[in-house]
Amino acid sequence: MGAMKWLVIFALLGICSQAAAQAFQVSVFSVTSKNAILRWNRYSGASSYKITVAPQSSPSNPIAFATFGPNTVLGSVNSLTPNILYTFTVEALDNSQVRLSSATVDSFTAPEMMDPIQTLKPKDSTTLMVGFSLKTGATHYIIRIQNDDGFFREDEVSSSPAEIVSLSPYTEYALSIMSANSGGRSQPSLPVTAKTVLPPPQLSTSSPSNDSIIVSWAPVAHAVQYSMSIYDFGSNTNMKHNTSNTNLTISGLAAGSLYAIKGFAWDLEGREGEGSLYINQTTRPPTPSFVNVSIVTSNGVAGLSVSWKLDQDVYGSIWYHVMSDQNRTCNSTSSSCTLLAVGCGEVHTIKVIALNNAGPSFPSSPVVFITFPCPPESLALVESTEGNCTLTWGMVPHADSYVAFFKRGDGTEETCNTTSNNCKYHCLCGYTYLLSVFAYNEAGSSPQGQILNYTTLPCCPEGVSVSVVSTDTLEIMWMASRGAELYQTRAADSSEVILCNDTAPVCALSDLSCDSPYSVLVTPCNEISGCNRACKAHTKDTAPCMPINLMLNPKNSSCVSVSWTANNRAANYTVSASGDDGQHTCNTSGNSCDITDLPCGSTYEVSVIATSAAGQSLPSYSDSLETEPCCPMNLTVEQVTQAVSNISWSHAKGAHSFITSLTSTRGHARCHTQDSHCLMGCITCGTNYTVTMEAFSKSGHMSNCTYKGFSSSACCPSGVRLYSIAGNSLRVYWRSAGSSHSYITEMVGTSNNSSNYTCTASPGASSCDFGNIQCGDVYHVVVAPLTPEGSKVLFCPQRLYSVTCSGSNVGTVIYRGKRSVD
Repeated sequence: MGAMKWLVIFALLGICSQAAAQAFQVSVFSVTSKNAILRWNRYSGASSYKITVAPQSSPSNPIAFATFGPNTVLGSVNSLTPNILYTFTVEALDNSQVRLSSATVDSFTAPEMMDPIQTLKPKDSTTLMVGFSLKTGATHYIIRIQNDDGFFREDEVSSSPAEIVSLSPYTEYALSIMSANSGGRSQPSLPVTAKTVLPPPQLSTSSPSNDSIIVSWAPVAHAVQYSMSIYDFGSNTNMKHNTSNTNLTISGLAAGSLYAIKGFAWDLEGREGEGSLYINQTTRPPTPSFVNVSIVTSNGVAGLSVSWKLDQDVYGSIWYHVMSDQNRTCNSTSSSCTLLAVGCGEVHTIKVIALNNAGPSFPSSPVVFITFPCPPESLALVESTEGNCTLTWGMVPHADSYVAFFKRGDGTEETCNTTSNNCKYHCLCGYTYLLSVFAYNEAGSSPQGQILNYTTLPCCPEGVSVSVVSTDTLEIMWMASRGAELYQTRAADSSEVILCNDTAPVCALSDLSCDSPYSVLVTPCNEISGCNRACKAHTKDTAPCMPINLMLNPKNSSCVSVSWTANNRAANYTVSASGDDGQHTCNTSGNSCDITDLPCGSTYEVSVIATSAAGQSLPSYSDSLETEPCCPMNLTVEQVTQAVSNISWSHAKGAHSFITSLTSTRGHARCHTQDSHCLMGCITCGTNYTVTMEAFSKSGHMSNCTYKGFSSSACCPSGVRLYSIAGNSLRVYWRSAGSSHSYITEMVGTSNNSSNYTCTASPGASSCDFGNIQCGDVYHVVVAPLTPEGSKVLFCPQRLYSVTCSGSNVGTVIYRGKRSVD
């Protein structure tokens, strides 16, 4: 415990001692090349402070001392060497010169004072370039800038030469330099003066013509003269111009060329000021030459295509403006342009101007161009003699010649060239002529003008054919006739006239009398020249008349006699019976015939058609014929119970309903149905029956159908009993319904592990025995007769018996009821 107390006391003393040492502090206030100013804080009880200076490399060899009173906290030490790392020690002393506390600080002295700046010259109007000698130990340099207007600034630089920027143009500055390191800075050197140059003029340029450029600028203060330098990119040459004005016109330049222009001002001292930035200026383009004009057409619109020669030596983009004194203009960047929507007979004076960024060129020499002439008007046709025609028209201004076109309807075309206003041509009948005239000059042809339509009398049709398309209709066809716009077709017999007008080379004349001869005439017409009445007629008979009063007389189940009334001059007749099995026919030239071999269960539509050389008549009105229905091919009788049987049969064509009968000496059963089966009750078991059927059609026709006999199955036995007998056995007993039947007995247990027993008795027997019976089970017992084929009758009822056990043997047999077969 004592050792711990001493440790604590020692630690406290150490803390107190450390706090006392930290309480007195010293720092460097400023340092120059040969002196240093230190700062410290007052120390309680100190009567004086002593500064000791020693090189850090030899701290035991002080080189300077200084003592200060108790109220001094800032003191200097002189006579130091530049660029030396010193250790400065400040001691707080009491009245007996005993040191109370001390503190030290290390610092370099500043490098030596710099020599004056060696070179000082302006770089531009706001920048001076400074050159000086570097000093050993200096890490950077400080340049002091001053002028007479009170401007003062210090810039730190790292090496020589250095730029002094952001100065005022045409201003005198005094510059001195100081070297510096981490300790401080040296004394400034002797100042050196320099003046910045004039600022650059702010140029603006324009090109008033294609061979000159005007340069202008605002006056520059203190400038006495200006110099402009013009560089020609095309010839790679440079030109210089001096002026005391603030604008300059430069002439004799190349058209459409690019020039770079730069300027500077001169001051009173004869110094060249800062140069301006280069300004690019293009002269106006050369005047377009070799202008040529021609007519063009685009989408049916006429225009003037104007072209000119391009000057390949021009600079930059040039576009062209074309104008006509008829208020048509267009613009282009290539060597051509189209003045659209010009009319016929116009006189245009056309000029072309080239433009670039500098402005427009002088216009080209005017070109006078006359457009194509207008189309001739007042066309007229004079038919002087048969087959000879003369076309005339009015004269057109600016037309040098005319071409007349005579286009016939078949495509044949004639032309006539003339300088007069008429032409003759050969015109034929049966044609439509389109007549037109075009006027021509050096610019080309006039537009399409008036078209005169002249039509001669149409020719008679050729290839006339008359055919019968129905009993009362004739179709007349012919080849189209030249010049015909409408055809009049006329059919006439002894009692009537039928007319048809149509523009097509075909006509149908209907509502004609049947079995009659007609005279048919086709007359071509047009609206201008009328109709040609000189064409010949054609004769044609109409089709025979329709048979009437149709009568059907059935002879037997497969034959019918058909008769009708005939009223034609000479015709053959065909009788048709159409049904689902096809068509049955007979032919005759009289008025009746028989249709045979008609199948049962069929329905037919019977009609008659008359035929002659002129064609076929319409079919007579039809009559319906129905044959007797067919009997079903197959009929089956199945016994459902002892007293109920199900009779079913196959499809019978034409049959709609059925009456089925079962007949025996013991009874009679009958059913009437539209189905293909029916149930019949009151059937006696073990009885032979006769099966018959009546099949009826929808209209009541009946067929009698007879089938082979049917024997109902043997009757189920009665009085069935089950009782036990000796030897662990059971006996089933019954009363037989007939001595000729065999019976099968089945006994089936109901438990999962029970046994099933079957016994077939001989004909006449009435019992069956079962041995090794498993007692304690419930059995289903059924006794049924066997059919002649040996199969069991399925509708006999089951009886339910419980067989108890007496020890391990069969005990009492208990009857539990009877149920029908599942």
